[in-house]
Amino acid sequence: MSIVDSLRSSWQSVSSGVARRQLARWQSIIPKVASYEEELQKLNAYDMRKRSLSLRYRLKSHEPAERLLPEAFALVREAGRRTLNMRHFDVQILGGIAMHNRSIAEMQTGEGKTLTATLPLYLAALEGKGAHLATVNDYLARRDAEWMKPLYESLGITVGIVETQMNQNQRRKAYQCDITYGTAKEFGFDFLRDRLLLRRIGEGQTDFLGGMLGMVSEGGERPVQRTPYFVLVDEADSILIDEARTPLIISALPSEAQLIAVECYKWAAGVASQFIEDEHYDYDHERKSIELTAEGRRLVRNLPKPDQMHAVGMFSIYEYIERAVKVNREFFRDRQYVVREGEVVIVDEFTGRAAEGRKWRAGLHQAVEAAQDDVEVTAEAGQAARVTVQDYFHLYPHLAGMTGTGITSAGELKKIYKLRVVQIPTNRPAIRQRLEDRVFGTEEEKWHAIVDEVAEVHATGRPVLIGTRTIDKSEIISRMLKQRGIEHEVLNANHIEEEAEIVAKAGRQGRVTVSTNMAGRGTDIKLGEGVHELGGLHVIMTEMHDSARIDRQLVGRCGRQGDPGCYRVYLALEDELLLGLGPDKAKYYHEYGRDNPGRYDELAKLFVKAQRKLEKRHFLDRKVLMYHEKERKKLQLQMGQDPYLDTPG
Repeated sequence: MSIVDSLRSSWQSVSSGVARRQLARWQSIIPKVASYEEELQKLNAYDMRKRSLSLRYRLKSHEPAERLLPEAFALVREAGRRTLNMRHFDVQILGGIAMHNRSIAEMQTGEGKTLTATLPLYLAALEGKGAHLATVNDYLARRDAEWMKPLYESLGITVGIVETQMNQNQRRKAYQCDITYGTAKEFGFDFLRDRLLLRRIGEGQTDFLGGMLGMVSEGGERPVQRTPYFVLVDEADSILIDEARTPLIISALPSEAQLIAVECYKWAAGVASQFIEDEHYDYDHERKSIELTAEGRRLVRNLPKPDQMHAVGMFSIYEYIERAVKVNREFFRDRQYVVREGEVVIVDEFTGRAAEGRKWRAGLHQAVEAAQDDVEVTAEAGQAARVTVQDYFHLYPHLAGMTGTGITSAGELKKIYKLRVVQIPTNRPAIRQRLEDRVFGTEEEKWHAIVDEVAEVHATGRPVLIGTRTIDKSEIISRMLKQRGIEHEVLNANHIEEEAEIVAKAGRQGRVTVSTNMAGRGTDIKLGEGVHELGGLHVIMTEMHDSARIDRQLVGRCGRQGDPGCYRVYLALEDELLLGLGPDKAKYYHEYGRDNPGRYDELAKLFVKAQRKLEKRHFLDRKVLMYHEKERKKLQLQMGQDPYLDTPG
């Protein structure tokens, strides 16, 4: 049994019982949707819009949405057939029903989530209160909105898009539309900017939702958002769980003390290499924390310092050193971050994309900047406004989501967001084939075996997709492929502009594509001419991730919509994942593999165990964050403060 498939039984058990009974009930609605099809096909374009308008009036007359759902979904299906030449499958209707009923629909890659989203979005938009679709990046927001726009407009529904570079007037216009596409990050930041504006107007102590009703400043500024009503979260597990660890923060202007801190970061980065583990500092592998020893503190006191640091307390200087040492140990260029146009840009570990606008907290971002020769250290500004992903999405009375990999996080999503995860059946049976996992003693052996397999499969004409965990690993495999004369494309955070084109072509005959994490790529890999007969796309996973969901995203790229396809997992005893077993065990396996090179396929279960431990650790981290945020918010409300604005820096 493969590593990815070994988790299949646990995924299926979650979807049993209540979820299956729910699915059975919802499936009974599908024939009702189908019963309108023949009638709607006879309508002209004018009558289609008129029928849509009548649904809007019926909903505003307090007719229950559940009663209107079959006709509304039938209208969307007919509009999709006419405008996009895409008729919703029954399983997509089922997914739409699930999302309308406050659920996260898990639909496998290639099952058409973008089209499915039009169903609950349309029904919610009929209320006239605004329906939002939150996705992972601007490209997907614009692509999906423009792709589905003809469908919506044929039913008299307006569509807006919120993008990073837009000004306030453009944003306000987008939010006034019936349906608004954008990123979760932009929606959250607009919420914070509106809240800051309301405080400037003098209504900062009023309830936010009431403040949205037409407040205008002396300069004519108005909030851009309406009262939150309905949001559908694309890649729901990525946004609601993975990104939940990083709060959205609008910075205040830096003070004089914060400018002095810049010099401290530079100095600490310059001397960090002088500090030796177990002599000058202790490293907690579990918590990944640094603590200076007595000898380390003595070294800090004796090191020469610039004049600007004379006013800085010694305990603060110890902290600067501890941060700098941590950065030296754990933060690597082209893994956790890239440097783009003189700025440190975080690489999202779950999607492999550059996380524009995000910064590490507690001075870590400045410590990383200070470690670079080609980057200017930014002042660590205070917080003018802050909101967590959990808090922001709890503002919506109607919340739903869709993803390809939600069932493994069903418990967490239910606990935090009160959302059930429902597995939607595939339109056609999956015939994806797994090949035996391969485990090697060293990374070098693993890379050579991967290149050998790529060459073998490539010679048959089949397309190959190689998934890597980090940017630097994708560059390693790329160099080795070049040495073997194998033409290929590289898709990582350094090649964002070509992303959609690379992914779209990855299924063509003879193509070889190297990619970092495939989560949230949003573009299907469709098989080219003749590839089906050759056996479909072959996927190679070069390493397991901290989260099984990311592995499933990669595997899901082959065998879409009943296509043939296969995959293999390659591992090495030097892989970073084994740190999940603890530093001592990881060191043992690392040294054993290095001293005894060869195949160790029977040790594959170790990697599953390490992955589960890391998933549990990340879950506990998120629980702690949620608890602290909840307590902070409760305390500030008791003190009459705004929990989003009156935030400690």
